[in-house]
Amino acid sequence: MNTSTTTMPFRIILSAFLVSLTLSACGQKVPSTVAKPSGTASIQSDAETWETDLNKAIALSYETKKPIMLFFTGSDWCGWCIRLQNEVFRTETFTKWANENVILVELDYPRKKEQPQTIKDQNKQLQQMFAVQGYPTCHFVMPTPTDDGRINLASIGQNGYMAGGPDAWIAKVTEFLPKK
Repeated sequence: MNTSTTTMPFRIILSAFLVSLTLSACGQKVPSTVAKPSGTASIQSDAETWETDLNKAIALSYETKKPIMLFFTGSDWCGWCIRLQNEVFRTETFTKWANENVILVELDYPRKKEQPQTIKDQNKQLQQMFAVQGYPTCHFVMPTPTDDGRINLASIGQNGYMAGGPDAWIAKVTEFLPKK
């Protein structure tokens, strides 16, 4: 009797078990292991103003001459998005910086939370326009009018999650933002 044929069912069962175990582990919420940098107090998410309507953000950008930060997120299911919000966006340091430098727009792709159809359609169109394939992704754009009356969202840079807290994140995006 060939031993390779008797171990074949065992290998298939073992492989199926490992695949099953791996898939179930991927769905688990993993707590953050990154320590919060000192001097970065957590604040409530409503302390900064996040627009969900791009047209309102464009009007604010024209009025203030600030670029728009488009935050593509899966707010209720994406672990890295949640970490970015907790470690960077919900800090006093980020809130102060954002209020002075950008117009914030949250483009959410939730799995559990309901959204108006107009917001879903807008977010889908922007996801396709910017070829977003993973979350979190932040695109920084400057709206500029075209001769035919349309608005061009000129890309000036992008970023996603990065370790190091708000100071490191802000330093990275400041590299490509227009100087005041």
